[in-house]
Amino acid sequence: MIFIIFQGAAFYGDPDGGASMRYKSLPVIIACGILPAAVLVATVKYGEALHGTQKYSAFQRAAYCRQCHNEIFQQWSQSMMAKAFTHEWDEIEYFDLAVEHSKKNQKFKVVADGCNGCHAPFAFMAGDTPPPRPAKKSMANEGVSCDVCHTISGFDENALFNFSYTSTPGRTKYGPRGGTKSPAHDLVKFEGMKTAKFCANCHNEKSPWGVYVKSTYNEWLEGPYSKEGVQCQTCHMPSAEDRRAKTDATRYPDVKQHLFHGAHVGAKTNGAIDVLVQADADEFEPGERTVIRVQLFNQKCGHKVPSGSVEDRMLYLTVTATDSAGKIYLLSVDKKGFIGEEYTISSNETAYRDFAEMMDLPQTFTGLPRDGIEVGQRIFRMPYFTEKGEMTICQWNTARFGTDYRIGPRETKIETFTWNIPDKVSYGKVKIRAFLNYRLLVKPVGEFLKVPEDEYRDRVINYGETEFEIAD
Repeated sequence: MIFIIFQGAAFYGDPDGGASMRYKSLPVIIACGILPAAVLVATVKYGEALHGTQKYSAFQRAAYCRQCHNEIFQQWSQSMMAKAFTHEWDEIEYFDLAVEHSKKNQKFKVVADGCNGCHAPFAFMAGDTPPPRPAKKSMANEGVSCDVCHTISGFDENALFNFSYTSTPGRTKYGPRGGTKSPAHDLVKFEGMKTAKFCANCHNEKSPWGVYVKSTYNEWLEGPYSKEGVQCQTCHMPSAEDRRAKTDATRYPDVKQHLFHGAHVGAKTNGAIDVLVQADADEFEPGERTVIRVQLFNQKCGHKVPSGSVEDRMLYLTVTATDSAGKIYLLSVDKKGFIGEEYTISSNETAYRDFAEMMDLPQTFTGLPRDGIEVGQRIFRMPYFTEKGEMTICQWNTARFGTDYRIGPRETKIETFTWNIPDKVSYGKVKIRAFLNYRLLVKPVGEFLKVPEDEYRDRVINYGETEFEIAD
């Protein structure tokens, strides 16, 4: 018997820096008596190359896994992982914007299909793109369910973006612990599942222009927590003493809770940024000037805030002064003078004109109000721009970014508000309040596209206050 080991070449990425057609050849051992004329090299497919390689029947629904993992199922079912395809805003953005755009411009067809690589992986691997809408209750509705992550057997470490995983569906399931066989499946330990690189598969994303329109993994990698070994799972899948299945009587001290809680969960966002406020004196007279200082410290997040769908998010600071008679004054933030600052101070100018090319809007459409909040407030954002230089919330249509004015991990930003105290202010105590507000979606966009209001309502995620005296 002759044993021969063959090693094939590897190809990562496409010529334009995208994620399509990634392959990696693995060694193959062939046992033979006579050498074949041609030797086949086993090839593992990653990312875009997975499109259409499987059937829906290769995967199990989450309800099947629930039979033995009910507690984990309940945690997952309340998370955005379960709603990755069915969430109302995601449905509108995908079907009404991305898919329609791809019909008008073939450049975006691969991108629109690729959305499902992270939002409906079963549909993507089945080649069912675009999938039926959620109302049809197809298997795409599973979103990112149990058999998505637990059939991932590796990922392309040379291209950690745009669903860079490979999937091996079947009886074998991959997890961080391994162990003995269960009645339903075999278990294989996969160390990669414990690392932030596993999350990078979908939490790093490049647009057709090769820019990172999602970069949560990169932000973590460049920040302090990666250097300390704190992984994404540490915060978004906290460990607790628990059983991993009904069929396993052992209580482990470190069973990962499948919470995946992030921007949509108040328990995660509330208090994420400390807000402290001071005036520059304890007492003033009417007509004097005071400078209010607000410190904002990111003490909780291992990435920038906001992160993920940065193009959608609105994190902004509102500062008010209330005199002893109850009159409220809205203060405006002081300019710092950096390039691109105009996009970080709320304005009534218009934006999002690229909706016209996606939605067949009339030529009279000139865009929507950019921010949808009172003028003069500080916004912590990184604006996205189209190839034409217009601001967009469509990540697939993003060619470049503006100034990144988000709050990094363990970073403190100081904002000042200079207030010329009115001559007619009431004597007595003046209370200064600073509200850090968070919206998951730009309000004018949500209203225009008829997104449920909960997606763009204000959420006060932290608050600080101080006071001073107006002397008579």
